[in-house]
Amino acid sequence: MKKLRPIAFVLPQFHPIPENDLWWGKGFTEWTNVTKAKPLFEGHYQPHLPTDLGFYDLRLPEARKAQADLAKAYGIYGFCHYHYWFNGKRLLNQPLDGMLKQKELNMPFMFCWANENWTRRWDGREDDVLMHQEYSLEDDKAHMRWLCQHVFSDKRYIKVDGKPVFVIYRHNLFPNIEATAAIWRDIAKNEFGYEDLYLCIAESFGEKTPPNTIGFDAAIEFSPHAVIKHKVEAKQKKSLLGFLKKSKEALRVDVRDFKLGVQSCKDRVLPGYKLFRGVTPSWDNTARKNEKGIVANGSSPELYLDWLKHTVDNFKPYSKDENFIFINAMNEWAEGNHLEPCIKYGKAYLEATKKALEN
Repeated sequence: MKKLRPIAFVLPQFHPIPENDLWWGKGFTEWTNVTKAKPLFEGHYQPHLPTDLGFYDLRLPEARKAQADLAKAYGIYGFCHYHYWFNGKRLLNQPLDGMLKQKELNMPFMFCWANENWTRRWDGREDDVLMHQEYSLEDDKAHMRWLCQHVFSDKRYIKVDGKPVFVIYRHNLFPNIEATAAIWRDIAKNEFGYEDLYLCIAESFGEKTPPNTIGFDAAIEFSPHAVIKHKVEAKQKKSLLGFLKKSKEALRVDVRDFKLGVQSCKDRVLPGYKLFRGVTPSWDNTARKNEKGIVANGSSPELYLDWLKHTVDNFKPYSKDENFIFINAMNEWAEGNHLEPCIKYGKAYLEATKKALEN
């Protein structure tokens, strides 16, 4: 029987920080977006509101433990935490720093560097840059030294054959990603004594670069982007969504066919490089972007169960440790993309996760 390690992505933006207070208003967290969401058409499920875990603050060790305990109870092996680094300045780091100090929290983890500019994309103003990402080989060195010293050394950090797994969200933004990868490996091996690193790129925004051609080990299917490719045209909206409200806002909503997206993911012919597959519970980021957002119509716990089961059944680990399946995400509440229990579905997505993994 093959042994898999299901990994759920975790967003840390469920606590206030000074930068968000300045940019978005005092006390802003992701819950601010979640609770202001409104349905834009008949039958539109908004807002997504939490039940079991409530409106938690991830600075609290009790909140982190409750989240991890819930995930583990339904078959999740570990978390992939988003990590925000801007030339030595970190944002949304308090939950991660707290987790690193919370040694009794028995939850394996890895980091994914969300290496984009920090912009107002979340409310539709992508060109308004709040924190700029500057790339340099000197920063690459400082970043990797910090990771090796403070993060990879944690006994809970997920490894492949002793090599810490590190994920890059947007590798194509680097001026010379091959040089960066080489520097990172050199520092990890020669300065900190690791056998090597296990470097992964996310297949985000349709990017499908063979990882071995840029000095990386594997790719991760970024399923939210993969599953919303099929646009529903205006004429089809009524049959899918019922009677739209007669407002310009509702008519502008970008609707995608979630079922077609899932089918295209299932039908994908595997590439010649190492690829860890991903699944997504659902998608609706109108909590962040209102009518400028994207609603993926047709998601359900049953469809998610079928997709995850198909992924589990067809995935052949590349080795004993190269056995990851990624679930995106545990708690992307403002993207309507969460395993955590909500008022409509309760624990149905968690129960589907457990069922697919057990079978």
